[in-house]
Amino acid sequence: MKKPLLAVLALTFTLPLLARTPEPAPPTPVPEPAPETPAPPPPPPEKPKSSMGNRWFFGGGVGASFGTVDYVEIAPLVGFRVIPRLDIGVQPFYRWTDDGRYSPSVTSNDYGASLFARVRVIGGFFVEADYQYTSYEYPNGFGGTTRDTYDGFLAGAGYSVPVGRNVGFYVSALYDFSYDSSDILQPYDSPVRFQVGVSVGF
Repeated sequence: MKKPLLAVLALTFTLPLLARTPEPAPPTPVPEPAPETPAPPPPPPEKPKSSMGNRWFFGGGVGASFGTVDYVEIAPLVGFRVIPRLDIGVQPFYRWTDDGRYSPSVTSNDYGASLFARVRVIGGFFVEADYQYTSYEYPNGFGGTTRDTYDGFLAGAGYSVPVGRNVGFYVSALYDFSYDSSDILQPYDSPVRFQVGVSVGF
């Protein structure tokens, strides 16, 4: 009889104490990390600008021949690089000539221009084709000279050596397919032409 009574009394005093005990606070939710913002993609690389000015080159050459017809030639040039291996240009020239095919020999002042195309083959080697217009003088049999014109179509090869930044030295040998050995009035005594010169690019 005493044990049940003690149990009831214990519960009577314990329940109010349990009722006063605060409930544990719910756990604070941990915020999820914000998703990382993807880095913007790098800008595409800029394409190299193709400048028309970088394709022009200038220079000049000298030519000479010694034989029955001696001449010394000065020929500036202006060229344009169409594609990496192909150059075109124009090359005006002035030539002093001493023509020994006549007696006495006849000196004259010839001038004209060449239109040329050069294709680089490998290394410094190139092939070249030219159209050349020449205004020249020849003796007229009356103690004076007569001026005439000559059209030449030439082709050949050459070699260019770089000697500095954008500067090259070249030599070439061309064959004149319009040459006629039976025509004494033409301005040349050989179908082979040699030239040396320099070109400067920008």
